Amino acid sequence: MKKLIVFLFFFSILSNAQTALPEVTLTNLEGKSIELKKEFAEKDKLYIFSFWATWCGPCINELDELNDVVEDWKKELNLQVIAISTDDARTQKRVKPLVNGKGWGYTILLDTNQDLKRALTIVNIPYTIVVKNGQIVHIQNGYVPGSENELLAKLKQL
Repeated sequence: MKKLIVFLFFFSILSNAQTALPEVTLTNLEGKSIELKKEFAEKDKLYIFSFWATWCGPCINELDELNDVVEDWKKELNLQVIAISTDDARTQKRVKPLVNGKGWGYTILLDTNQDLKRALTIVNIPYTIVVKNGQIVHIQNGYVPGSENELLAKLKQL
């Protein structure tokens, strides 16, 4: 029992530890290379990276909900949403039409080789990280309606 308590204590410390955003280059919908650490480095700005795919219903629901509230959030907080598509080469061609049809105003990046997903050891999507000053300061795994309210509450604490 003592070993379990010690393990849980250290796991709790590790899960709250901040990690740096990996140095990964992705492409945008126009094919331009984007270096994450350079592009998203404004001091004290919050960057919400939402990992999704065209075949993931909960991912699309989350991005729809974020799209509905992000402009209100920007009135209170200095933030930017970046939607990272994890679609592979087979489904990547669906990304641009879906984004255009949805009218999302996010920065859309393609992680076709899943380099960033692998670097962050992401297993399941939707997966959201919040980055501030180059450090991952919050992780949210999965989506259920209302999760955006929990995310906003966390953002206000950062």
